[in-house]
Amino acid sequence: MNAATAPRQASPPHPLLTLVEGRAVLEYGSFIALRGLLGMLPKGDGHAVIVLPGFMATDRSTAPMRRLLTSLNYEPHGWGLGRNVRIDLDRERAMQDLLCHTAETSGRKVSLIGWSLGGVFAREIAKAHPDKVRQVISLGSPISDDRNHSNARKLFEMLNGREPAPIKEGRYRNLSEAPPVPTTSILTKTDGVVGWRGSVQAAGKQTENIVVHASHVGLGVNPAVMVAIADRLAQPEGQWKPFAKRGLRRLLFSDIRDA
Repeated sequence: MNAATAPRQASPPHPLLTLVEGRAVLEYGSFIALRGLLGMLPKGDGHAVIVLPGFMATDRSTAPMRRLLTSLNYEPHGWGLGRNVRIDLDRERAMQDLLCHTAETSGRKVSLIGWSLGGVFAREIAKAHPDKVRQVISLGSPISDDRNHSNARKLFEMLNGREPAPIKEGRYRNLSEAPPVPTTSILTKTDGVVGWRGSVQAAGKQTENIVVHASHVGLGVNPAVMVAIADRLAQPEGQWKPFAKRGLRRLLFSDIRDA
């Protein structure tokens, strides 16, 4: 195997990208400024959506997105588990219980949205309960089996150890494998926390990657991300199709061209 054909080694984002993650403030400003227009995005059918926060974040970080989803005729839920710091058997069980309870009380399948580490959780609980999940959308999530794509790896392992209890029991070992439901990975090539290649999922009949212009910290409020989420959620159940870039969308979304 020569250098041209050798697999690319996993690596975190360039430090300069991490340094400019503060641009998320501008993305939030755009979200506020365009809030009226975002309210005109396709409306939903009222089904429940659970939104899981990223590593070290809480439900507060996903509140703007959930308020928008409410205005678009969805029933959004936070995860209600405090700060996303540790993953253990109790927390894993709590997330699965939330999914099962929400599906039971709503009488319908639930869509899952996970930001960063929350997207990893969304994919894994969908694998455990695919009959209760309508679709999964992850935002800048490290869905590669190699943690070296993320510059939060050392902090995560310091707080959780190299193999948290769910991994020791055989789960979370095939992160790159998508759940058996429609699954969308929204990612940005200028991510300053998770190297974008670690968020790319393999092509399949029910999988897709959508590339936006955003920071990692701003993914949950970036207007283009909201356009993509609204488009994905508005699809009738059982009629999922890949995201179509047409018209003005060509300005908001780009392609994956891995040189």
